[in-house]
Amino acid sequence: MKTTVHQTLWQLCVKGVVRILIGADNQKQYDTYDWDAGCSALRNPDLTYPQYYRIPNFHGVKSGYLCKEAAVTYDAVTAFASPPNETHLRQQVLTSIRGKPQQILDLGCGTGSMTLMLKAAHPQAEVIGLDLSPYMLCQAQHKSQKAQLNIHWRHGLAEDTGLEADHFDVITICMMFHEMPPRISRLVLQECRRLLKPNGQLIILDGNQNRLCHADWLIRLFQEPYSTAYARESVQDWMTQAGFDNVRTQYLGWIHQMTTGICSHLQDESTTKPLFCQTRSA
Repeated sequence: MKTTVHQTLWQLCVKGVVRILIGADNQKQYDTYDWDAGCSALRNPDLTYPQYYRIPNFHGVKSGYLCKEAAVTYDAVTAFASPPNETHLRQQVLTSIRGKPQQILDLGCGTGSMTLMLKAAHPQAEVIGLDLSPYMLCQAQHKSQKAQLNIHWRHGLAEDTGLEADHFDVITICMMFHEMPPRISRLVLQECRRLLKPNGQLIILDGNQNRLCHADWLIRLFQEPYSTAYARESVQDWMTQAGFDNVRTQYLGWIHQMTTGICSHLQDESTTKPLFCQTRSA
């Protein structure tokens, strides 16, 4: 009897700590949401997950980003990894946007933290959040519904979105490049050039490569499988080589950087792809 009581008390204690870390709303979402139905509604049935994404050790989560545990803990992990203030970092992305864009794409949107901020700052714009994890998209949709923001969520590859060419005024990519091999990041930049209108703007917020290359301990702490390779290279060089103009990098906070560039060249009409067929929105 004592063992049972002790086990029950310990489970309540653990649950309380987890609840504090991820928040009561995330705990409720984890416990009560129909994840199978939500993922089925958002999932692109024609999509095949690439090998680089199926490595099950993003942030030490057993199934990588393809599980509900990753979705409900992602915001807490990101906040912890974004000192001194995650919201302030993301605000720098908003500040760097030129004019009043009408079409905005948030690539690798995760649970939609940046996507929601983009829509709130530009309510007149069509805002799309695209991610490779349907679990992340379920969480993003939950957050957008709670905030009463009309955002279109897409399940797809950042390097091959299937979205319409020359369509977007602004594309943002936040905290994504350090989580994929550099060769895939370069493909993503080519896709961004295809998707952006002439003079469209690309904004990338991610880890400070100059600092991360001397901080293997930090990469090991967060169990990032591709961050070492990311830290050895340069997003600014990638963007320049991909054909972006006016490429600039600004260092933010303790371990982050923001790189911006302009797509000032007309796109080849032969690269045009049809608009992605799913129309889920919240």
